Amino acid sequence: MPKEIFGKDFQFLDRKALLTFEEIERVARIFHGLGVEKVRLTGGEPLVRRNLETLIEKLSAIEGLDLTLTTNGSLLPQKALRLREAGLRRITVSLDSLDDAVFRAMNDVDFPVQRVLEGIEAAAAAGLAPVKVNMVVKRGLNEDSIVPMARFFRERGHILRFIEYMDVGATNGWRMDDVVSAAEIVRRIDAELPLEPADANYRGEVAKRWRYRDGSGEIGVIASVTQAFCRDCTRARLSAEGQIYTCLFATSGHDLRGLLRQGASDADVMKFIESVWSGRSDRYSEIRSQNTRREPKVEMSYIGG
Repeated sequence: MPKEIFGKDFQFLDRKALLTFEEIERVARIFHGLGVEKVRLTGGEPLVRRNLETLIEKLSAIEGLDLTLTTNGSLLPQKALRLREAGLRRITVSLDSLDDAVFRAMNDVDFPVQRVLEGIEAAAAAGLAPVKVNMVVKRGLNEDSIVPMARFFRERGHILRFIEYMDVGATNGWRMDDVVSAAEIVRRIDAELPLEPADANYRGEVAKRWRYRDGSGEIGVIASVTQAFCRDCTRARLSAEGQIYTCLFATSGHDLRGLLRQGASDADVMKFIESVWSGRSDRYSEIRSQNTRREPKVEMSYIGG
């Protein structure tokens, strides 16, 4: 979240505008009843949400639901064990380079790489292993970190996933020239650490899997720019204030909070969600053009990755 926009004087939403943990739990149960098997808590940075462990306890109690969380890792040294005790079983950490200068240039944060690495180890020690690590690759900034990152996390038994730099929102100054393609990422790693393709774990999995030929682990590559997967997308997003988005590149959402607070029954909420999902026509990554890139899209910090 750019500091020049979200500085100390920025007026964030009033607390009452946010969904309560009870409302989030209710929505998660309804989505689960519609066939959703996985819930991911994301952000922004979810670990700054007060009493997040309480929400994890509620969601982890939903039988058959796979609960995971994506974080920048900075608070994991203090929180990993409590998250595990609350019922979290898996975690993903965002880290774009092992080099401090490159990491700070990519993320505009005030903490070093070492704190993220300590967070990853704290998560593993707490039983949240193997940790998945997400690396966004942007040409001219961190493409030289691809192989060092692959080597580092292969040696530690964590799963590294590379993400093509995407034009999410309107503040990141995206250009196609900034994209390091999935094919190039795989070529760079394969030249030093030979790879072979691996089958998807399930239909709609966004990361294409590659195994190291020596059996020492795997990587994933998310190629939503050069190899769009809109047709197989199974993801819906729920914002903190109760808007449903059916695409990461959406220009608008669907108000669920109003329905919840007007006393709608679970059946009514389920019917609303079904109508939103069945009526979707999102194909942004397939039809990406100069015109679509100018559209006012919701920021990733608002609806997560």
